[in-house]
Order: sequence, then structure tokens, then C-alpha cells
Amino acid sequence: MSTKKPNIVFILSDDQGAWAMGCSGNEEIITPNLDKLAAEGMRFENFFCASPVCSPARASLLTGRIPSQHGVHDWIRDDNKKQEDIEYLAGQTAYTDILAQEGYVCGLSGKWHLGKSSVPQKSFTHWFAHKSGGGPYYGAPFYREGRLVYEPGYVTDVITDDAISFLKEHAGKQPFYLHVGYTAPHAPWLNNHPKEYTDLYENCRFLSCPMEKEHPDSIYLTKEVLQDLRANQIGYYAAATAMDYNIGRILEQLDELGIREETLVIFGSDNGFSCGHHGFWGKGNGTFPINMYESSVKVPMIMSQPGGIEPGTVNSSLLSAYDFMPTLLDYVGIEGTDRGEKLPGKSFLPALLGQEFHQGESIVVMDEYGPNRMIRGTRYKFIKRYPYGPNELYDLQEDPGERSNLLLAGNEKDEEIGRTMNYELEQWFIKYVNPEIDGAKEPVFGSGQIGLAGLWSKGEVSHSCDDYIKEKLKE
Repeated sequence: MSTKKPNIVFILSDDQGAWAMGCSGNEEIITPNLDKLAAEGMRFENFFCASPVCSPARASLLTGRIPSQHGVHDWIRDDNKKQEDIEYLAGQTAYTDILAQEGYVCGLSGKWHLGKSSVPQKSFTHWFAHKSGGGPYYGAPFYREGRLVYEPGYVTDVITDDAISFLKEHAGKQPFYLHVGYTAPHAPWLNNHPKEYTDLYENCRFLSCPMEKEHPDSIYLTKEVLQDLRANQIGYYAAATAMDYNIGRILEQLDELGIREETLVIFGSDNGFSCGHHGFWGKGNGTFPINMYESSVKVPMIMSQPGGIEPGTVNSSLLSAYDFMPTLLDYVGIEGTDRGEKLPGKSFLPALLGQEFHQGESIVVMDEYGPNRMIRGTRYKFIKRYPYGPNELYDLQEDPGERSNLLLAGNEKDEEIGRTMNYELEQWFIKYVNPEIDGAKEPVFGSGQIGLAGLWSKGEVSHSCDDYIKEKLKE
């Protein structure tokens, strides 16, 4: 690998399960460019988000902190000017800040969804940011040079056009970091995607996303989808394929500019997603109580640089979004990435470089979504809901579909495993949680965050609870 610092293109999709790629074994979804990227690099088949919803997951990728360290515990609402103007990561170091200090120029094309989208943050000098976290695929709101504009084109194309303009402007100059934040394949799925993509799935049987019996804790999204299940299935897959086509445009542009070999290309998703898996549509907040199913917490992760990463490799290590920042900075040769902070992540650079990288039985990944936490090892997963439960324990070796909560069986051996994992979970979070913004004490319902968390909120309401959830709480 060259000693010159590589360029970085990080492509981040929205609400894409790890299962929703051809290269991960899905024979129905059409993703030739992602499949090619995986064939040219390394695909991680056990990569987990830090929280199964967009804003906290993205904040963890960017800062290396868990939600109880950065304070973003739910997807961020911007229903009014007061909410829109909150800069949730103010004063916190992101890896883009460190890259900029080391001579990188940083550009954002697409979704930000971490507050105050109207102004550049975290050392980005190019800033084409979606105003919110999602919305229509046509007429989407963006901030360009500080001015709110509504782009008439198909939003996935619009984001790609801007990203390609950035590449053309900065290729061959100082090293660059480009963050391409797609809103695909996030809802809405009905009547929002070009016919050239929806036609591809006209005869698809969708065996890869079977709609199981509706989950007893499913919420409104599932009920909306079931009004026209097939059209929503087509829409989700079409959105993913349209994004894949545009990823191909970015890869072609890197080739045309002659900089592919000096560019690290990364593809990931903010959180997982269920399209009927377990009987619901959605992610962590697709049910109430909030869930931590594999389909919600496991995400795609592909990294590729010709000459730097062995092509066609699949890594099965248990890795988390909080490992992303130290690995990325390690890869480009920036040392001391923790900057004296107590960060939970560890670099998996040896795995990327094809060096010895073994994980023992004690290796675990952690997730949190407000007062819902998960510890996941190579065999068992334990989910804790503060303060009263219900808690869950799954044997992923014998029960990979997470059908049987072992804590309901009354088996002493299983209960002992649950107690041990609960202790390990508690000790880990005690080590890393900032008690001022501890998610275990936050009223997070999955309905959105509207203010700073915990003591940072200075007594103001920080989270929303919609009427549907209020009804569920009465049950």
C-alpha cells in the first residue's frame, strides 16, 4: 500500500439490512455494484450498528462514542425552528475533525441528520446536506451554501451528482474525505421510485423478505405497509437498486479520474431493517418495546482499496460501529486517535490488511437505544430493558432466528447465562457511560428526539412520545 494518505469515500445507506445485498446471499435483490465492491475488497458479515435507529447510529460512527457518550438517543426531529437549530454534537470531536487537521478536505453530500443541518459542522468544507432525515424522493429539501433549496430530481441521483462534482473538483489535489449519505432505501416506498427500477421486481416472489405473522408488538409502520405489502416490497428493493446504480456512477468516476487505487471506498448502513422479518417492518423502533433483533442491529460493511485490501475476502469477526473511527484513522496512518478520550472502540486494521486477527469467546458487541441495551457474543445475546424488562436471552447457535426467549423457559442454566451477561453488560456501560446523558434513564420511545438529553437538556423535554405509543403503554 502506498505511504501517501489515501482518499476516502464513505457511502452510507439508510435503513438497509445486512441481508439486503446480493453479495450477502440475497438472490432476489439487484445490487451488482455492491457485489463488485465486495469482490474487490473485504465484506464484514458480523458488523453491528451502535444503536438500531439512524441519528444515534450515525453519531457513533462519526465520533466513536456510544449514545450515552454523545447524547443522541433517538432519531432527531426538526418539527420547528427551535428543534432544527440544535447542534447535537457541538464540542465533540469527530474523525472528520482529525482528518482535516491532518490535511484532508472533507465533503458531505446527502444525509446528515445530527442537528442544525443548515450550517457546516465537524470540519466539512463542502456541505450539501439534507434538511431532515428522510422524506420524499422528489422535491427533497437540501442546504446548499447555507440556502434551503428543493431539488426536483430523484434524490438518489441528486446526491450522487453532488458527490461526483466534489470528486472532480478535488481529485489529484490534497487528500479528501467524501461522505455520501443516501436516504435510500428508507421509506417512502410507494410511488416514489423510477419505473426502470420498479419494473425489475414485477415478477419477484420476495422470498428473501417473507412477511411473517404480524409481531404482537409491531407499530404503525407495519400496519401501513400491510395495506399494500407487495408495492412496498417492490419500493424497498427498487430504492436499493437505484442506489446501487448510483454507487456504480461514483466508482466509474473514480476510475475516470485515475484515483481508484489511491482511494479507500467504504459502504455501510446506519442501522439494520426488517421487511417482514419477525413479522414487522422497521428497525429498533419497529416494535414497542424497542427490539434488538439481528435484522435491526446487523448492518452491511464493505471496504475496498486496490492494493491495500485483499479482494474477495469475507471477515466474520464481531465488530461494531464504535470500532469504525479508530480503524479508519489507523488505516490512513493517524496515530493517537482517542485524543485522551475514553472511547470503547478498537481498531480492526489487522483484519483489513490480511494480518492475524483472532477474537476469542469473550469478544462481545454492545448496542443501546435509550433504556434498551444489548450484549451479543459469538453464541448468546442478552437484551436488557430498564427498569422493568422484559429482558431476553437467545442462543444464536441453536436459535439463529431468535424465536425462543430462554428466560421464559425457567431453566437454571439459561438463567445463569443471563445473569452473567447482565453483569458483563452493566460493567461495560458503567465504564463508558457519561452519567449526565445516560440512555438507561432517558424516556426514549422511538418517536424521536426533540432536545438535548439528560442534564444537558437543562430540564426541557428531550424526547417525543406519539399517541400510538401512549396507547401501547396502556396495554
